[in-house]
Amino acid sequence: MNKTSKVHITELVLRDGHQSLIATRMRTEDMLPICAKLDAIGFWSLEAWGGATFDACVRFLKEDPWERLAKLRKALPNSRIQMLLRGQNLLGYRHYSDDVVRAFVQKSADNGVDVFRIFDAMNDMRNLKTSVEAVKSVGKHAEGAISYTTSPVHDIAHFVSLAKELEAMGCDTIAIKDMAGLLTPQSTGNLVKALRSAISLPIHLHSHATSGLSAMCFLKGIEAGATIVDTSNSSFGEGASHSSTESIVAALQGTEYDTGIDLLALQEITAYFREVRKKYWQFESDFTGIDTRVLINQVPGGMISNLSNQLKEQGALDRMDEVLSEIPRVRKDLGYPPLVTPTSQIVGTQAVLNVMTGQSYKSITNEVKNYFSGHYGKAPSAVNATIKKLAIGDAEPITCRPADLLAPEMLKLTAEAERFAQSEEDVLTYAMFPDIGKIYLQERNAGSLSPEVLLDKAAINASASRYAPSEFKVTLHGETFHINLTGSGHAGQEKRPFYVSIDGIAEEVIVETLGEIEVSGSGTRSGKNKVVTGKGVSGRPRPSHAGHVTTSMPGTVVAVKVSVGDKVNAGDGVLVIEAMKMENEIQAAASGIVVAIHVIKGDTVTPDESLLEIQPG
Repeated sequence: MNKTSKVHITELVLRDGHQSLIATRMRTEDMLPICAKLDAIGFWSLEAWGGATFDACVRFLKEDPWERLAKLRKALPNSRIQMLLRGQNLLGYRHYSDDVVRAFVQKSADNGVDVFRIFDAMNDMRNLKTSVEAVKSVGKHAEGAISYTTSPVHDIAHFVSLAKELEAMGCDTIAIKDMAGLLTPQSTGNLVKALRSAISLPIHLHSHATSGLSAMCFLKGIEAGATIVDTSNSSFGEGASHSSTESIVAALQGTEYDTGIDLLALQEITAYFREVRKKYWQFESDFTGIDTRVLINQVPGGMISNLSNQLKEQGALDRMDEVLSEIPRVRKDLGYPPLVTPTSQIVGTQAVLNVMTGQSYKSITNEVKNYFSGHYGKAPSAVNATIKKLAIGDAEPITCRPADLLAPEMLKLTAEAERFAQSEEDVLTYAMFPDIGKIYLQERNAGSLSPEVLLDKAAINASASRYAPSEFKVTLHGETFHINLTGSGHAGQEKRPFYVSIDGIAEEVIVETLGEIEVSGSGTRSGKNKVVTGKGVSGRPRPSHAGHVTTSMPGTVVAVKVSVGDKVNAGDGVLVIEAMKMENEIQAAASGIVVAIHVIKGDTVTPDESLLEIQPG
């Protein structure tokens, strides 16, 4: 480490840089070749794990996140490896019992994490305490983070009180975590100055460049006494990511705040990652540049690229502006939580549902219900009483620390994962993501892992003279159908869903690739001249009366809560659908008897098809 410089740099290119710009898709194989050069620079730390990387490894890349960490530890012998930890949420989307938190921290430290940046989306300090204690117990660096936001209830006095609590817990440093880029130069200087007067710990600045202000904020923050700043190599910097490392190093060079980092050595790293980024072109988003709307909608950098990808998959990317306008309204209804995982997903998904259904809170996700029930912690401000009643009725929210209601879980999780887990790390992977984690571990054990396909841009460009229709007419047995392709699942899936409108009726077509033809740039064909065949539409009936239960968004069935013959009342939960990583309980629109169920757990479903039928009565 560079011990003599006045200001230190945490490099984010291995985690938050690519999370913000290419939806967390960089693979370990593209990190390892440059690690020796990164290791030699003298960064205060290298953020390389945590955040959304764990989820992306298991869900998309089919990599073992623990193996990634161990490989990075070996490749970075002289550097502190830093991770982002969501307090009692760890890296999942719910609170875990204290024994799971302690086990996760222990295994993270064992596999190579030195610095744990710990935050809570609600800034509920009760949700950080166990994590901080666990980090200190294994002899590692605990960095307590304040999730920065703006609202009628968030001011400097509030943030100072949070910092004092973190210092009292035993944190080693304090991070100002500005996940959306909301800081201004003036507010940064004032906040850092106030913190310096109130606490004795070093202050670490983290701010996304989305609004175009982060570099100015850093300078003002440094002048006010901040001693560590987060930057990302320019190959994955700026916009929804962070101020470029090279730019900040150059700006401070020759001043009393000189970082001591070799600018020429950084250029070698930049050249490497510029080439690497080209491989991931399909995950580039139109929403990751400078966007001053963030000062209003507050969507964090790590969420915007994922949000655009998810809307794209649903054929609804053109509705992004509506979603961005809806997010502040939902946030106000929820009492102004800071927008950072998982609250950013909770608010963002509910905003998408409100837009897609055309009616606010017609469908309410389970996570929003849990939020109103107090299961994420205390809301910063009063919530909308009308929406709360819609979500949880007259139920009284809990007021204790949410994890106080959780019994120890590790023994139960270990037993559940016994058939496919080969280590405690595997059990923790299952704990974070029970469904996709289980599938990943089973596929790994069977040797059948298949990561999502990286498309070859050159090959696609070479055949650009051939066009794929998105709207067309098909005549079959004398009948003509008007078809409009509105979206599709990931390329490379064994069974890929295509969402289409047939004569104005939304349908889903599952296409299973049995073979392919190779198409050259000139349009000539070669290879075995096989064909691609489809399985047709789902076969589910179209909804025709109130007893037909439908979903508001395309998603996956994660639970069927009723059986044929059950009596249900209007408003009862009958199905649970996962969409955009959030679970949405589907409720009966009418009272009666369940007479037909057209789905099972794991089915992919779309709007405008009946998933379950209730005979009113």
